Amino acid sequence: MAYSAITKAADYFNTLLYSGNSSVRSLTGVGFEPSWVWIKERTSTSDHMLFDQPRGVEKYMSSNQDTIEQTSSSMLTAFDSDGFSLGSGNDVNDNGQTYVSWNWKGNGAGSSNTDGSINTTTTSANTTSGVSISTYTGTGSAATVGHGLGVVPEMLIVKQRTGTQWWFVYHIGMGNDRQGSLNTTGAESGGSSAYWNSTTPTSSVFSVGTDGATNGSGEDLVAYAFAPIKGFSKFGKYTGNGSSNGTFVYTGFSPAFVMVKRIDNTGHWIMKDNKRPGYNPNDYYIWADAADVETSASSVGMDLFSNGFKLTGNAGNTNASGGSYIYMAFAQSPLVANVDGGLPATAR
Repeated sequence: MAYSAITKAADYFNTLLYSGNSSVRSLTGVGFEPSWVWIKERTSTSDHMLFDQPRGVEKYMSSNQDTIEQTSSSMLTAFDSDGFSLGSGNDVNDNGQTYVSWNWKGNGAGSSNTDGSINTTTTSANTTSGVSISTYTGTGSAATVGHGLGVVPEMLIVKQRTGTQWWFVYHIGMGNDRQGSLNTTGAESGGSSAYWNSTTPTSSVFSVGTDGATNGSGEDLVAYAFAPIKGFSKFGKYTGNGSSNGTFVYTGFSPAFVMVKRIDNTGHWIMKDNKRPGYNPNDYYIWADAADVETSASSVGMDLFSNGFKLTGNAGNTNASGGSYIYMAFAQSPLVANVDGGLPATAR
């Protein structure tokens, strides 16, 4: 049975749904000041919009694109105490369209971390939730970068901000000489030290090799690092069975957010949460690697339980027979709140 020091998961991760109105506005209801905001229009084709405090307000990148960081005063304009403020940009606030925003709490704008051979420009680390965001300048030579979490991260997402490079992903389920790309459907690739220097992250730093996507000489980069927190977050791997009575993945908490990627073959990054329609069966999904609208299909069904998630369809993206998949999951509530006599979380 899992225990968590986090008694209210929504203080560190929360999904917010809203409708656009093309007017300058502030949105509340997140429950905290987010350090990382990921927005996707649900009802129309548009790019994913990723904002974070270390890179600075009004700066965004898109998980489905390899393009450079952009700046706009019509997108996200402020990180607020209970949410964020928006301009009138269509990708985040088009009149009559609906949106989902996934929000993580870090540590504000953060400060420089000097643990690695590369000093970060700024690192926003929340050791309670196991989430950190770092910006740094690459050297082109194998190096280490401080993440500030104090425990070993099991997933990294890195993107060069100043060049047209893919988003690269390190995950414990792939290993330190393999990588995935967030903006493509490709299977994992590897056998090279160019991205992670064939080195597993430590409790203080992660390693980068010589490739420009993670360590381009003179290039600005951003890294999102995630460490597992018992009862709040989990990063792992499962094997599909190709059945509507699909694989069950134990997380130790009721998931609020799950992202799944097939790694032995092509497949989209599937994003699900507990706020969008279709809860058990949760048939609604968004692709992190594409601008497509939100879609519903029973073949990618996923039930969210009090202690994990279960695949209920046989789509290759989530549950092909014998397929290998990695996932990241964040909690709605822990199975047990704390080690001092906490009560089991109730099922939704």
